[in-house]
Amino acid sequence: MSLVSKVLMSPEGPSFSALVQGYWRMAEWGMSPQERLTFLKSHMEMGITTVDHAHVYGAPPCEMLFGEALKLQPSIRDDIEIITKCGIVPVPPVESRPEVSHYNSSRQHILDSVDLSLSRMGIESIDVLLVHRPDWLMDADEVVEAFDALKQSGKVAYFGVSNFTPSQLALLQSRVSNLLVTNQIEINPFHLDALEDGSLDMLQQARVRPMAWSVLGGGRLFNGSDEQTLRVRTALEQVASEVGASSIDQVAYAWVMKLPSKPVALIGSGKIARVAEAVEATKISLSHEQWYRIWAASKGHGVA
Repeated sequence: MSLVSKVLMSPEGPSFSALVQGYWRMAEWGMSPQERLTFLKSHMEMGITTVDHAHVYGAPPCEMLFGEALKLQPSIRDDIEIITKCGIVPVPPVESRPEVSHYNSSRQHILDSVDLSLSRMGIESIDVLLVHRPDWLMDADEVVEAFDALKQSGKVAYFGVSNFTPSQLALLQSRVSNLLVTNQIEINPFHLDALEDGSLDMLQQARVRPMAWSVLGGGRLFNGSDEQTLRVRTALEQVASEVGASSIDQVAYAWVMKLPSKPVALIGSGKIARVAEAVEATKISLSHEQWYRIWAASKGHGVA
């Protein structure tokens, strides 16, 4: 079994494992606290020491479920990097109530979200806090006030964003004194927006690594039946045969990690065998032609 290496996310830090274990579906995994701890230790043994959470993931909250596992062996906290996100306020639909789910990047909401995340996980600090989604009411100065307070209190070490456009990222970056250390964005062979809207160019320019979510297209890679999916699946199968990959999902991971912005890929599975397959993908190297064959399958045409 290969060990996943550590990589520097920005010139100012931090170091993450080159694959990140996502815990957004943990409430659906049906694991006991001991089973969650065993899963965590298993992917740590593969070198995956960075974990991804969010304030809004899961019912019951995945942060709380993760905290129950950490409580069984608190010393593990020193050996992992914890990412979590804030800024989404879920409002369960109730027929008699008009309120809707919304975004909130106000100073107080960010501070309250961090305190709740720390309490749920039973930890004293978060390694990286991301603003989960762009908020049309975001006051960049107010966000930075929250970041500064969290940094000074020792509750958060680094900050970044998720799903931000280049202009939104540039706005927030213009106000902060330290570099935002990542933008967590969707990147997969079906969803090429980040390649085309300047997101990856901007990150490469700053030498900041993106975090890639939905590398497998949310299961579309295996279950989709539309024309684009069929084209991409065929191309992935061809390339898998050529490079000796055991599955097409390994090629999808390799395709994302080939990008020169050097994305760190998120894994969403709660099955350790699937995690191990993703680890093996870090050894796969695609040629330029193979990468563009998959791109062309997605676009439905070749390069100009």
